[in-house]
Amino acid sequence: MKGLIHPSLPARYAPRWIVAAMDGALATVAVLGALLIRFEFRVPADEWAVWWRFLPIFFLVRLAIARAFRLESGILRHTGTEDARRVFWAVSVGTLVFAGLNGVRFAAVDGRFFIPFSVLAIEWMGTLVALIGMRLAVKWLYLQTMRKGSEQVHVAIFGAGEAGLIAKRALDREGSAEMQVVAFIDDDPHKIGKKLEGVDILSAAQARRFYRTGGVDRLIISVQQLDPKRRRRIVDQALGQGIRVLDVPPVHDWINGELTARQIRELRIEDLLGRPAIQLDRSRVTNVLRGKRVVVTGAAGSIGSELVRQILVHQPAAILAIDQAETPMHDLQLELGNLGVLGHVNAQIGDIRDGQQVRDTFAEFNPEFVFHSAAYKHVPLMEKQPWQAFETNVVGTRNVLAAAQQVGCEAFVFVSTDKAVNPTSIMGATKRVAERMIQELAGQGTTRVITTRFGNVLGSNGSVIPLFRRQIEAGGPVTVTDAEVTRYFMTIPEAVQLVLEAGAMGEGREVYMFDMGERVRILDLANRMIQLAGLEPGRDIKVEITGLRPGEKLHEELQLQSEEDLPTHHPKIRRAAHTVSPGPEWLERIAALEQRRADHAGTVSLLTELLPEFKENRKAATTFES
Repeated sequence: MKGLIHPSLPARYAPRWIVAAMDGALATVAVLGALLIRFEFRVPADEWAVWWRFLPIFFLVRLAIARAFRLESGILRHTGTEDARRVFWAVSVGTLVFAGLNGVRFAAVDGRFFIPFSVLAIEWMGTLVALIGMRLAVKWLYLQTMRKGSEQVHVAIFGAGEAGLIAKRALDREGSAEMQVVAFIDDDPHKIGKKLEGVDILSAAQARRFYRTGGVDRLIISVQQLDPKRRRRIVDQALGQGIRVLDVPPVHDWINGELTARQIRELRIEDLLGRPAIQLDRSRVTNVLRGKRVVVTGAAGSIGSELVRQILVHQPAAILAIDQAETPMHDLQLELGNLGVLGHVNAQIGDIRDGQQVRDTFAEFNPEFVFHSAAYKHVPLMEKQPWQAFETNVVGTRNVLAAAQQVGCEAFVFVSTDKAVNPTSIMGATKRVAERMIQELAGQGTTRVITTRFGNVLGSNGSVIPLFRRQIEAGGPVTVTDAEVTRYFMTIPEAVQLVLEAGAMGEGREVYMFDMGERVRILDLANRMIQLAGLEPGRDIKVEITGLRPGEKLHEELQLQSEEDLPTHHPKIRRAAHTVSPGPEWLERIAALEQRRADHAGTVSLLTELLPEFKENRKAATTFES
């Protein structure tokens, strides 16, 4: 995480022999002090004689046990709870060994002790305090030295529980000298007013007043299962005071089960959807995909690559990943190779517009499931090149489905878009034609044909989020098409879960959608992203309204009024009932246009004829530029 760790941290640490020597010296002082305290600083001569005879044994035992517990291996300036625990057990075990030696000598030798038990008890406490205290003192001195001359960043942590404490210790342990935790914030009234490792625990109201004093520069949200609406309020309060917000990642993302300061990341806009992330039971999908041969088209894209990753979790026999983009496919191969799963994936460069190539590939691989995500999806580009949109989104979809049916594939899952509902764009119209076309083709084989439809996917290729990030990094302006434009949003993992679930549960000819909550105003999204970057909209980064582009809607929809909404096994998944097939003449007209390659005007004409709603919507749309 940028700015969290001091850039000039020394790389050298104290040699282990120095740490061992310091421990030995402190232990010697402790046992000497124990003897003096026991006899009130008037030690009899015979007791001094016993002490000197005991000293070599003391050294050998303490040294051996210190080596066994690896006390010298700890980095003093990063001392934490685990280091203190090791010291406690090492000192305690050593004292028990001394007590055992006392017992052996008393019972089996001469009826005397090596050293009085009272001295051992005092020595145990003294050595424990000395060794732990030395480590904490070194850590404190180091942090004080590092803080001199460095700009202090004051941090508040939301969540005074275990995760919050771990976050604080991660900052302390890794020597983040410029990061000073000044407050914990918690909603639990039983914690308010108390301290956690010397840091005050504040209520939300107290935190707001503290924010206004300028006493906080960063807010770290450590609570793992926080209500999305509560999270948004917390973030809004912080951003309103110019405080940058950071986030502790889920426990399963921690390195070897331990949080590091570098893992505490900038809060992402994806974390502020305003609704709980949709989670599905994976067992249904696993039961269907385990041991099966699966094809993913568009596999190098944001949705396709995530499909490959998630399908691998369900233990398929093999995956055929197809895409025409060479470099992204190469990147996917490198990623899968690093994960050690490339042997389960056959990555191929292929073009779904080439029907013969698709049929030959499917005949060789013989898939049982096909997830078809390959498409052209950029609205402004497709407005200028209708034929390319039609050839890929319609003809390509037909080629993939026909090949799947030819090999007797169990299920074909089509990835569609909300832009196909009452389309105003060429891209949306081609996806709607593809939706209806596969309804007609579904009756030509035993393959279950299923459609999934969702809105904008946060972080996907071509989505507004990466665009805004690039614009913010460049210093602006951030461009928004219209102040009132809204969109539905979901995350990439959510979108892929829907696609996989649809393939597992669909009987054929259904359209599945997620309940994605309320639409998000894009202008609000832009302003929030600017604030998350620690900047102020309008002052640091300008927001420009550019006007809707050709084919764009002000508000997207997920379902046609004519589509009956039916329940499913999950409250967040909606299903549209089977629709009437458009008839074989559709297929004939699509085939006829396919023969007239690169006919842009003919493409637009056919789309308006096949889709009356598109014809009506195009009256207000920008004129097509050929």
